[in-house]
Amino acid sequence: MISWFRWRLPLMLAAAMSVAIHAHAYERVHLPSRDGTALDAVLLKPPGHGPHPAVILLHGCGGRDARSGALDPRHADWAGRLAEAGFVVLLPESFTSRGQGPQCAVRERHILPWRERRADALSARDWLAVQPFVRPEAITLMGWSHGGSTVLATADSPGFAGFVAFYPGCSRALRAPTFAPSAPLLLLIGQADDWTPPAPCRALAGRAGPVVTYVGYPGAYHGFDAPDSRVRLRTGLAFTVRGDGTAHVGTDPAARADAIARVPAWLAERVPR
Repeated sequence: MISWFRWRLPLMLAAAMSVAIHAHAYERVHLPSRDGTALDAVLLKPPGHGPHPAVILLHGCGGRDARSGALDPRHADWAGRLAEAGFVVLLPESFTSRGQGPQCAVRERHILPWRERRADALSARDWLAVQPFVRPEAITLMGWSHGGSTVLATADSPGFAGFVAFYPGCSRALRAPTFAPSAPLLLLIGQADDWTPPAPCRALAGRAGPVVTYVGYPGAYHGFDAPDSRVRLRTGLAFTVRGDGTAHVGTDPAARADAIARVPAWLAERVPR
């Protein structure tokens, strides 16, 4: 009983906090991507007229939204926390904007991190940079999994104040002759991740030098930062470490708590205010 309570307490507190920090109005906006796609996006503004620093949040292979049509709990949680910290938050949807659904089980994908999603990230930055409530020199790109891979694929582009990638696929970036982010990059991944392996990310960070900060969480799986998501085995996935289409996903309370504290602190140190 004590063990159960100690495991649940951080999640219970986080859930209680989310009620307060997510009391912001979401706005739906549309912006053109560089490939001609009209991107559906969700915009969240902090209190005050600004101009404010901004963060672009890039969803994973499951898409931005839950089945209900509301933001996925992880995206809503992070968007609320970042807005509470004083950031404008923009969440473009790369899949439904192109008439596609979730891509986690799709092997022949037509929406790729280094092509369509890179175009979306750059277009989101360009759109934010001309908004009167945004500081154009203080725009960060942050993403999860497929979106984290998009962060890596976009990290050579100027015009960003920083990059944050949660459990991305790092193998493609590692195979490239060079990897030189234009701004500091924070990599966060579970050491037990069996969906996107941590070893290539460690190697990438080691090769890139101090511009990349690598954080590995012992025992944590893919999706460790999701709010109150039990660890479970997903099946039918297109690409996994074992090659059998299965991988563990779910909250790791200690890793989630560290990420929630670490990311805003890291942004505060590196993003102009």
